[in-house]
Amino acid sequence: MQKTEQRAAVVVEAVETEKTEKTAKQVGAVVLAGGQGKRMHSKVQKQYLLLAGRPLICHALEAFEKSCVDQIVLVVGAGEEEYVRQEILAPLNLKKVCAVVPGGKERYHSVYEGLKALKGCEYVLIHDGARPMITEQMIDRIVEETATWKACVAGMPVKDTIKVADEDGYAEATPDRSKLWQVQTPQAFSYELVRGAYDRLMQEESLQKGITDDAMVVETCTKQKVKLVAGSYENLKVTTPEDLVLAEALLAHRKKAED
Repeated sequence: MQKTEQRAAVVVEAVETEKTEKTAKQVGAVVLAGGQGKRMHSKVQKQYLLLAGRPLICHALEAFEKSCVDQIVLVVGAGEEEYVRQEILAPLNLKKVCAVVPGGKERYHSVYEGLKALKGCEYVLIHDGARPMITEQMIDRIVEETATWKACVAGMPVKDTIKVADEDGYAEATPDRSKLWQVQTPQAFSYELVRGAYDRLMQEESLQKGITDDAMVVETCTKQKVKLVAGSYENLKVTTPEDLVLAEALLAHRKKAED
């Protein structure tokens, strides 16, 4: 009798596990790696520059691979798809990268191509591949926040006083620092929400002026509020040569702490 009950319990557990797997909400990620990196003053595009001995983009991709994300779309410069597949992705042996697609003229064009390549996702995270310090723990936490808020972006309160300059370079105003955040990525949304916002943005060219991030697309094209959630001061964007030096130091510090 006891063995029969044990077998029945195993069967029930297997059935429940199968149900959970079938009903689990898919999480997708769009990782952007198509920037020109002109401020790096390098002939090599910044996403392919070496950071701790590996192409910079590899660090973000591995963090997403280790996270709860189910599928990753990598958006690269037009014509770079095969190079990226052979030289970047093949050595990493990543299982979650489902597509490598060419980007467009502006960032929002590239994001849109990435969104279209995702399949059956409930939530999506959009991340700049030039932010190599992202961790799987931060990604997982932001996914949890997205399930609550539908739209949220990583960021941190600013440390410096910010001045608004006039057209002649004079300080015109000083915003209240306590209300200012430096916005980062990932920026995460309900897929239906952000895809609808981007569909509208692509259809109405007048809405595209001044768009700098995905939160702004949602703010401009929908009535959904965007929640600011804590990222990390380490989650820097590599834009200038100094940023690369800082990222090297942070990675070395992180490795030493782990050892």
